[in-house]
This record gives sequence, C-alpha cells and structure tokens, in this order.
Amino acid sequence: MIVFDRLWETMRKKNVSTYMLREKHNIDSRTIRRLKANENVTTDTLNTLCVILNCNLQDIAEYVEK
Repeated sequence: MIVFDRLWETMRKKNVSTYMLREKHNIDSRTIRRLKANENVTTDTLNTLCVILNCNLQDIAEYVEK
C-alpha cells in the first residue's frame, strides 16, 4: 500500500500548507482529500508535488505492507 505520511512531514518542513497547494498551485481539494486518505492519485499529481516541494518521490510517498 502506498501511503503519503511523508508528504505531510515534507510540507511541514518546507512551510507549505494544504491551503497553499489549493490556492497558489491549483491542486484540487478532492486530490488533497485522496492524499490524506492514502487513495489513488495520478503520477502527474505526484510529479507536481515534487516540483512544488522541490523534493524526490520518496520524500512524499512510501510503500508499506498491509
């Protein structure tokens, strides 16, 4: 299962809020909800988050066994 716990930590470290993702970077609120629920998101979304946060994929997502 892919989880996005690292995303919230990376955002905290870089002082980026979900409000900023929505308002400044046009990330849809439904996408943020899916990330919070560890649901499916597109690779385009993951790429956009990496660009916004200037980080690598492993800084926002992690595979954990169920």
